[in-house]
Amino acid sequence: MSAIFYSSVNSRPSPLPGTLLTAVARTVALIELGRALRDSGYHFVTPTPATHKRVNDRALNSWSKGVTDILGWSRPFRQDAVAPRLLDLMHDAGVVHTHEDGWISALRVSTLHGQHYFHSAFPTDDGDAVFFGPDTYRFVRALAAALLPLHACVRRAVDIGCGAGPGAISIALACPQAEVLATDINDHALQLTAVNAELAGATNILVHNSNLLQQVQGSFDLITSNPPYLLDRGQRAYRHGGGELGCGLSLAVVDAAIERLTPGGRLMLYTGVAIVDGVDAFRAAAGARLDRHGFDWHYEEIDPDVFGEELDEPAYAQAQRIAAVWLIATKPDKTRETTNA
Repeated sequence: MSAIFYSSVNSRPSPLPGTLLTAVARTVALIELGRALRDSGYHFVTPTPATHKRVNDRALNSWSKGVTDILGWSRPFRQDAVAPRLLDLMHDAGVVHTHEDGWISALRVSTLHGQHYFHSAFPTDDGDAVFFGPDTYRFVRALAAALLPLHACVRRAVDIGCGAGPGAISIALACPQAEVLATDINDHALQLTAVNAELAGATNILVHNSNLLQQVQGSFDLITSNPPYLLDRGQRAYRHGGGELGCGLSLAVVDAAIERLTPGGRLMLYTGVAIVDGVDAFRAAAGARLDRHGFDWHYEEIDPDVFGEELDEPAYAQAQRIAAVWLIATKPDKTRETTNA
């Protein structure tokens, strides 16, 4: 068993020995399930929740016909839809529940850049749901491109609100010499990050339960985040950004980066913003903060229209669209400036 899993357990009060033994056994089974899926060539790209619902609502999709239906589309299944070895591992991992005369999985598995990620099944209604979707693909694509010229310079990095771990794992694999922290307030997310890191062979990741950076120490050469940015009526942790039109958490990440980046360190932030009368209020607020502290920063819309269905919600009555944006901000290095002068 990887030390990654134990670091996530030991960051909290230890459970009773029998409970811990069960948790370890289930984690081992989940890792073995992930490896078996990888070896079998399993592949699934997670769509938006709206698309997922439309596809699953088709009459022929009420029950699973194979493993992708079970662990990708989150459809109920009977015994003949899955190989016995996979079904045994799912039961051993504790991720299947009875559904009518069959079962349904509590987790999905998505593929991204050759890696396999466990995350919550559809629909993600639970308060501790771990989300993975099109935002994740956009975030990791932007992050991977931005890391190319930096990988040798990153000694210590943190992914704030790591979810299933794709950001932290991308950094860890690109910067194997770096210590990479994966932080979240959701213990379920941290457990899945640990499993997903083990599957990816990312041995330089440490998981920590932390609200932003409040429970971790020190400074970082790289801070990255894909925080919740919607106004969610249920205030589910993986969706609700708070503040003005959902940008509260994103601005808090900017503030944390201003305080905790090393000189010359970078913030890489993927988030969503509500555009009202053509104005991006998050850009104005984040830019003012960064300018005040002398940061060099670049900002762009990488998708002009995401989660359009949210515009039907009363909270977005004045918004015309929600855009996905990418911010890279570099902290000034006064020592280097002095040397160059």
